[in-house]
Amino acid sequence: MEQNIRIADMVPGQQLQGFYILKDIRCKTSSNGSPFLSARIQDATGELDSKIWNYSGPLTGEDSGKVMLIRGEVTEYNGSLQFIIHRIRPAQEGDHYDIAELVPSAPIDAGSALNEVREILASIEDGEYRSLCQTMLERHLDSFLTIPAAKSVHHAFRSGLLMHTLNMLRAADFLAGLYREVIDRSLLLAGAFLHDFGKEREMVRSELGLVTDYSAPGLLLGHLYMGAQEVSEIAHEQGMAEEKTMLLQHLILSHHGQPEYGAAVEPQCAESELLSIIDLMDSRMEIYAEAVSELTPGSFSGKLFALGKAVYRHR
Repeated sequence: MEQNIRIADMVPGQQLQGFYILKDIRCKTSSNGSPFLSARIQDATGELDSKIWNYSGPLTGEDSGKVMLIRGEVTEYNGSLQFIIHRIRPAQEGDHYDIAELVPSAPIDAGSALNEVREILASIEDGEYRSLCQTMLERHLDSFLTIPAAKSVHHAFRSGLLMHTLNMLRAADFLAGLYREVIDRSLLLAGAFLHDFGKEREMVRSELGLVTDYSAPGLLLGHLYMGAQEVSEIAHEQGMAEEKTMLLQHLILSHHGQPEYGAAVEPQCAESELLSIIDLMDSRMEIYAEAVSELTPGSFSGKLFALGKAVYRHR
């Protein structure tokens, strides 16, 4: 039996045992009435659909995101790999495994990225916008360094929010200069930095920092509203002018662009329009990056839900 094979290296017929993260746990019933567990196993190289047949416990959805010692077989179902779990238990004290091999992380140096974020924030000319951003950073520093930017779709890995925010700040800084006649650089940079801070409360995370579900406030209110609310509270504490507060809230509430994409309101100033474009651009480029990394040159992916189409990796 092979040990600790990376998910990216698995092939049908392998019998193996190793430490993997178990996520998206769902207890279901088959057509013949037998209980089974449907989940996904994950390591730093990818994820794989998994099943435990004739299983009624003790694992539940509350165990999602935990490291497990798993034994089973790699099979193929409907043209895709699937892992059939024969034995499973939570990792215990004394077990030896490397978290870095299990948790997907952003391909960046978090310390260097944070320093660059601080430098860009320090360059914001408007003192009120700059102060609010720096206050928000210090209040959320630990989570900002580590949490994913989403549960799935884009930047859904450790330090994903840091990577996504830095990419957007870089793009916003460049585009503010290109369109300086119509863009307030300070407002755009502040919006780019603040736009996703509500995600900390929106998502439930495991002890490893992986997103396992959405919180009740996340489902009932959403990260746009919660982010805009906290910005309003800090702005009030710092005595920010009412119109500036309103503009920052507008950028956050409209950064998804259109209501069908989750925006609370449509962009109605140049900075909010540009911010929604930057957010869409960075999220889509990450979707492409993740999709083509799994393709051989000259091949197409399957249809990607987030894009509504397949993508091609050119030679």
